[in-house]
Amino acid sequence: MEFFEVLKRRRSIRRFQDKPVPREVIEKLLEAAFLSPSSYNKRPWHFIVVDDKEKLEALSRAKLGASGLKTAPVAIVVTADERKSDVWVEDASIVAEHIHLASYDLGLGSFWVQIRNRMHDGTKSAEEYVRELLGIPENYRVLCIVGVGYPAENKPPHGDEVFEWEKVSHDEFGRGFR
Repeated sequence: MEFFEVLKRRRSIRRFQDKPVPREVIEKLLEAAFLSPSSYNKRPWHFIVVDDKEKLEALSRAKLGASGLKTAPVAIVVTADERKSDVWVEDASIVAEHIHLASYDLGLGSFWVQIRNRMHDGTKSAEEYVRELLGIPENYRVLCIVGVGYPAENKPPHGDEVFEWEKVSHDEFGRGFR
């Protein structure tokens, strides 16, 4: 599929068919992640592929807005070693976006569950919750979870409303580009 078509058509999907994602397809998603750029090529990331139904159910309770993970046949937890890179957030964010774009290109749907700087409940952060659930070492920070599967919902492609040219300046802030 042509790249700009992928960008226009990819939408967040939070309801999935009860159909497993083949391991070869998951490996392709991880290949897309490995092809991500990172600062000084430090590649601080580590991925946890979760397809166990009980763990997916538990992950769906990590924070408000994660419930779509209940129907996802697979989730990719994106973590990064903060000791390896002071820009691990940026590096891991690029990785997650690569997974999203590759998911759509492979006929899958996906959605982002923000974990970093979110709360599980009144006393525990979502990151602490996920770290405990999956046995993640302290030096690995949890950025997000990408829920992936075959879509059980259809959304229209993005239209011209996404082109907010008023948010583009030329040579200095506030000087219109168009």
